Amino acid sequence: MPIDLRDHKLDRAFGHLDVSGTGEIDREDVLGLGARLLVGFGESPTSLIGRRLVDGFDGIWTALARSLERDNDARLSPEDFRKGMTAAFVEGADYDAVFRPAVEAVAELCDQNRDGTIGMREFRLMLAAFGTAYDDVDEAFDRLDRDHDGTLTVSELVLAVREYYTGDDPHAPGNWLFGPL
Repeated sequence: MPIDLRDHKLDRAFGHLDVSGTGEIDREDVLGLGARLLVGFGESPTSLIGRRLVDGFDGIWTALARSLERDNDARLSPEDFRKGMTAAFVEGADYDAVFRPAVEAVAELCDQNRDGTIGMREFRLMLAAFGTAYDDVDEAFDRLDRDHDGTLTVSELVLAVREYYTGDDPHAPGNWLFGPL
């Protein structure tokens, strides 16, 4: 993957976490994203799905900090975040063990009627928690809906996230996960 594309995507991901605009993130910022998702969907953090999501996001932070040889109280700059994400999840072995379960928890949260699909309403709620502009959601959804049936399967969403964070194809649909790059 061209480094500038990967860095651009990771910088956008950093922005999802740095909602206060301080230029640094910490564990609470990662858990804050999880909290925004739970609030948006009206899910308790103590429910089974809520606990899986919180644990998944906490695991992402722990793996990220560990990849940088930092403790869980560290503050990370955008450069630190790029290095840590690359070391842990792009080039490292933590994607399937740590990142994917967190993604699956988000997808499960979005699949409110438990039918294996995510509609536009749920997708919009998810992207609102990430701070995606309202006008970018429809096109992102259309690009990720690989079979063009008007819904995203949980598998389509999980694949899109993998493509966004680890893919090397600049034309991959997953690059549209949060709208246009």
